[in-house]
Amino acid sequence: MRGALRLAALDRAAHRAGLAPGLTLADARARLPGLAVLDHDPAADAAFLGEVADDCDRWTPLVALDAPEGAPDGLILDITGCAHLFGGEAALRARLLAHLERHGLGALAVIAGTPDAARALARSGRGGVVPPGGEAAAVAGLPVARLGVSAETVTGLSRAGLKTIGDLAARPATPLAARFGVELLVRLDRTLGREDVRLVPRRPLPACIAERRFAEPIARTADIEATLALLVDDLALMLEARGEGGRAFEACFFRTDGAVRRLRVETARPLRDGVALARLWRERIETLADPLDPGFGFDLVRLGVLRSEPLTPAQVSLDGRAVEEEEVAALVDRLAVRLGRERVLRFLQRDTHDPDRASALVPAGAAVPSAAPAGSAAEALARPLTLFDPPQPVEALAEVPDGPPLRFRWRRVVHEVARAEGPERLAPEWWRRPEETPTRDYYRVENREGRRFWLFRAGLYEREPGAPRWFLHGLFP
Repeated sequence: MRGALRLAALDRAAHRAGLAPGLTLADARARLPGLAVLDHDPAADAAFLGEVADDCDRWTPLVALDAPEGAPDGLILDITGCAHLFGGEAALRARLLAHLERHGLGALAVIAGTPDAARALARSGRGGVVPPGGEAAAVAGLPVARLGVSAETVTGLSRAGLKTIGDLAARPATPLAARFGVELLVRLDRTLGREDVRLVPRRPLPACIAERRFAEPIARTADIEATLALLVDDLALMLEARGEGGRAFEACFFRTDGAVRRLRVETARPLRDGVALARLWRERIETLADPLDPGFGFDLVRLGVLRSEPLTPAQVSLDGRAVEEEEVAALVDRLAVRLGRERVLRFLQRDTHDPDRASALVPAGAAVPSAAPAGSAAEALARPLTLFDPPQPVEALAEVPDGPPLRFRWRRVVHEVARAEGPERLAPEWWRRPEETPTRDYYRVENREGRRFWLFRAGLYEREPGAPRWFLHGLFP
């Protein structure tokens, strides 16, 4: 029977007929000969549950997947502080179930003081709202398996005569912990409402949220942009009160059919200017490759600040540099919105002696601080500004094997060396497979025409395998 096909999920009609998950397909068809079945697709189920979870963001931003046995098949919503916006807990539950019912989804919802209590009641087929402090009485008659403990623990409790959560709650805690472990007591306290646990939401909780709900859904682009402008003004007031500016913003558009569209904008500096933010959102919508399909309209538009930083009023210097920096940052933001964040780049200096890794290209608006220490002007002039990637091979002649070059050939031109400084020996970084990279001796040389070059010899004579080779890495101005 191990290879037999089994039922993974059932609809309401199958449940009313007495079928249950885990039943073999042969037994199920023996009871219901006309049973219609489909192949189980866990990936599609997970994707669909994710879409439903996105739609549930309209009730609270704290939405988590419920996966008691590894595979998520339910949702947990933390509605603390949200219920009064919908007329109370009972009204919120009724509206949520009605919303899902309109989209062809049958659900069972329980509101309780702790997630574990709500989970135990819902998975036992009980719905409703548990009054404050009534979790222990509500779950007393449930089997101990609803605690979410292992099958071995459930078997041991049953053999001891503890079949319900109420039986378990009436026993002293010390013998239970000694026999079944502390984890059993933790789950028991959470299910009885004695201990609460924080949810880990699917999406990060925004620092600030502003939203607009519509009795009549909106679909026109002009209405969407006007709504975003109003939300931007609301966020600007919140950020000003916090003394912060936003670095990452996300707009969520909830369609009446349950689909959710999300757009994101990141800025190069903390920003709370309503005019500038409204312009960025307008350009973001205009440059969408895939239009923002409203379907039958959006009944909820939400704007949140995903990342914020302290922002103090900037003092304009006498030379006007502060104004120039703001203009450059605004230009970077607009280019990033139009062209894409990964296409507007800037150089980031790294704290490394390896010239090949001394700088990197990162998005211009990314909040990535430079890890390189501030060096002196003399250190900055020791290396050229123009580097070849990769270094170009040259033919060089040195007076002694480990000495500076006397002449070298680059691009079919022979350069006679008049002056040379060095060597500056750079060993490979030991944590980056140094055995594959030879040691480099760098020289700053000047030819008879006054042109200056940065050359290096890769490899050491008689100390590293292979014949040393010369390369031109950069040019001095």
